[in-house]
Amino acid sequence: MQRAVGTQASGDTGPVTSGAPRRWGPLLPIAPALLLVLALFVYPFLYGLNLSVHPLGALAKGGMLANYAAFFGDPRERTSIWNTLRLAVPVTVLDLVLALPLAYRLRRPLPGQRVITGLLVIPMTLGTVLLAEGMIEFFGPAGWVNKLLLALHLITTPVQFVHNYTGVFISLMIADFPAVFLVLLGYASGLDPRLEQAARTLGAGWWRRLRRVTLPLLAPGIAAAAALSFVATFSVFPSAVLVGEPAGSTRVIALAAWQAAYEQYDYPRASAIAMVMAAIELLFVAAVLAARNRAYQGPTIGGRG
Repeated sequence: MQRAVGTQASGDTGPVTSGAPRRWGPLLPIAPALLLVLALFVYPFLYGLNLSVHPLGALAKGGMLANYAAFFGDPRERTSIWNTLRLAVPVTVLDLVLALPLAYRLRRPLPGQRVITGLLVIPMTLGTVLLAEGMIEFFGPAGWVNKLLLALHLITTPVQFVHNYTGVFISLMIADFPAVFLVLLGYASGLDPRLEQAARTLGAGWWRRLRRVTLPLLAPGIAAAAALSFVATFSVFPSAVLVGEPAGSTRVIALAAWQAAYEQYDYPRASAIAMVMAAIELLFVAAVLAARNRAYQGPTIGGRG
């Protein structure tokens, strides 16, 4: 009896030791990706966070959070957050509004679809500097837009489209639209047309199908595109300098971090500003994901509305 129990107990220990490799086995294929994330993202983030709580010079007497207190205590530095949000939020919303109907329309084959898609994606290949040069040539005081408006007698003096808030806004719109469009196109192409057909058969009108079927199914794509666009535009730096007003309305938070690092050579303070940027971006992404979870509850066509 004892031998049988002992044999059974000893037999139970075998699967436990042999099950451990099986439990970790599925993680082996993603190990290189995890190491890459740790090396390129997690470690730099932790290094910057540690650097930000070790202020230099006179700020060292203020404690670990002295860099953050100095940033939020300076009205000019606080304004950089507002300047960045004034660009990032409207550009994100407008990109979604423009790209969503295009992506939904191009989800099915139609004549010239590849040409249209290619034209919409071209700005992604230009780069920030080339795009800025093109904007100055096109929207500048002697550019084509002002020449056309003057020829049509719509204006009497050239309109200032560049080297201000408007220039950066247009630049970000052009640069970020292709990425938003491609993300939404990928999600829209995966929609099952039979769902809309079933809703139409059940008597749902265009508005109800859009609100109860199409948009809930596109909610993950909309959230992903919104997060991608906001993070890209919130980190804007070259456009704010090349076609903006870096000393005024387009002094964005990324420019404040650059000035702290490479003009004042205060890397801990620059790291603190970068941490503030990361916190705002993470809050926006978390809010977008929460909204997606509320919206994505599957297609429904019943009930009122």
